[in-house]
Amino acid sequence: MNAPPTLTRKDFISDQDVRWCPGCGDYAILAAIQKTMPELGIPKEKIVFISGIGCSSRFPYYMNTYGFHTIHGRAPTIAAGLRLSNPDLSTWVITGDGDALSIGGNHLIHAMRRNLNINILLFNNEIYGLTKGQYSPTSKPGQRTKSSPYGVIESPFQPLQLALGAGATFVARTTDTNPAHMTEIFKAASLHKGCSFIEILQNCVIFNDGAFDETTARDNRSEQMLHLEPGQPLVYGQNRHKAILLNGLTAEQTSDLTDPRILVHNPALEPIHYANLLADPGFPGAPVVFGILRQVARPVYEDALHQEQQARQAKVGVGNLQDLLYSADTWEVN
Repeated sequence: MNAPPTLTRKDFISDQDVRWCPGCGDYAILAAIQKTMPELGIPKEKIVFISGIGCSSRFPYYMNTYGFHTIHGRAPTIAAGLRLSNPDLSTWVITGDGDALSIGGNHLIHAMRRNLNINILLFNNEIYGLTKGQYSPTSKPGQRTKSSPYGVIESPFQPLQLALGAGATFVARTTDTNPAHMTEIFKAASLHKGCSFIEILQNCVIFNDGAFDETTARDNRSEQMLHLEPGQPLVYGQNRHKAILLNGLTAEQTSDLTDPRILVHNPALEPIHYANLLADPGFPGAPVVFGILRQVARPVYEDALHQEQQARQAKVGVGNLQDLLYSADTWEVN
């Protein structure tokens, strides 16, 4: 048997013109995904990208794989049906903060709760971009937008905490300004068996430009970004002179790197308390964490369902749809 052909990034670039605003962070995410795909060793016909509605949801057109551009907020539902009917496919859901966390919130949390073996990439630009600049479920309080001219008065969702609360077994954050880190996280998500949720901080140059500059801009990132590494202490800062420790149930910053209370990163902790603390350390000037916050093993929904079906078929045989339709009371309407 001939060895399968070696794929490159070019094999995953479609013939469609990419239509995003010049400078949009989506370009960097697309490039990172196209770079990641050949490194997974999965044939193109075994990969599918599913999206809802929004700027990010044009993504399937630009991937030379199978794809669905579905309806607003329902991409996780389509992905669920696809996984149940064809569990051999590597399934990726592309969504935005509006698509996933507003109209699609219910579908998103149940996909994570069930632990479907899918990879959910949430592009978070803290705005509705496609519909021209209304505030979204992640927009910051006080932010002036076309639908909040006097400032947002709501508390925003924290996507990572939402994912943790819903039971996602792989929860991570990355940013469109770090292609190498995106690729690393995408690979890890693909290898994880279960529901992977990745928040990608993504800049909208037209309606919310610079939303993450205080964290990811060149002059700020050394002090404001903490990159998680399993087995390594939570140390950050330009000179690696700050760390996060646990004082009772509260996270605090310290400059004493010998303090035994400094936390050491362990994404495999089953309780979500630690990962929740990473998602929002809660003290003034706390850094923003990037990397895998949580990665645990749990039964996968479609595996359990197929095992249940096989056990039932072994006991009573394969069902007949016609018999099922006429198995209860029927009525004839004249």
